[in-house]
Amino acid sequence: MSRRGLLSPRGAASLADLGERTPLVARQRVSTARRRARALARLTRRAAIVAVLVGGLGLVLAGARWVVTSPRFAVVAVEVRGASRVPVPRILAAAAIAPGANLWTLDSGAVAARVGSLPEIRRADVVRELPNRVTIVVEERRPFTLVHAARLHWMDEDGHVLGEERRAVSPGAPVISGLTEEELATMRTAPGPKARAAVTLIRTLLRSGTTLASEISEIDMSRPEGPVLYTVDGVEVRLGAEDWDERLARLEGVLAQVATQDVSGVDLRFKDQVVLRRGASR
Repeated sequence: MSRRGLLSPRGAASLADLGERTPLVARQRVSTARRRARALARLTRRAAIVAVLVGGLGLVLAGARWVVTSPRFAVVAVEVRGASRVPVPRILAAAAIAPGANLWTLDSGAVAARVGSLPEIRRADVVRELPNRVTIVVEERRPFTLVHAARLHWMDEDGHVLGEERRAVSPGAPVISGLTEEELATMRTAPGPKARAAVTLIRTLLRSGTTLASEISEIDMSRPEGPVLYTVDGVEVRLGAEDWDERLARLEGVLAQVATQDVSGVDLRFKDQVVLRRGASR
């Protein structure tokens, strides 16, 4: 073999570059540059969006701060609507809206709850009126009858005590008696079983469609065996704890029969039987 045919680093001959850049490789380099350009554009757009959002949030926070601190929204007047029996100053005192309070930071639910805690108020709503007024709309409890417990107190149809009555009045329903001071105190927030039973009995009397309700002056709820009724003529009626509709229907006929007799008591607690007590009334 000839020495000239050997390849050696010290040989004078050099190897030619047999590799060529194919079109595929050239395109790959161009595609990489394009991807970098697109990524940079995306980053630029995202940065712009973030800047807009941050700026918008700053404007919102600045606007919110202005709304809750601007004197334009400081409450200058509080109006009460729907009150007839409860004095307006008493409602305003319960509402406790500080002069100059901000209209938007005012806790309307808490104000409504404070006004609604008054015994005479059934419901209260608070309405904001731009830019600086508040209206309190109340629904009062309506007097239904009187409760006698050391003093006279008005009671509504749900059994809630409304307030003391110092004047001479004539209620349209029988007066309820036989309740303790403790029971009367609980009726300011949650009527007890005796109060609810008395209201149910009065409703039964009123829906009977007769004059019986006008003949009963008092309902005593102190007896364990059930309510005791007293007529305007002083006749004591033991009604029992159940079947009031049927027993009241019998009572109307009995009172008509004994109107001219010396009867001081009527006992309706026994089924299909009426027991009369003669003699002086209580």
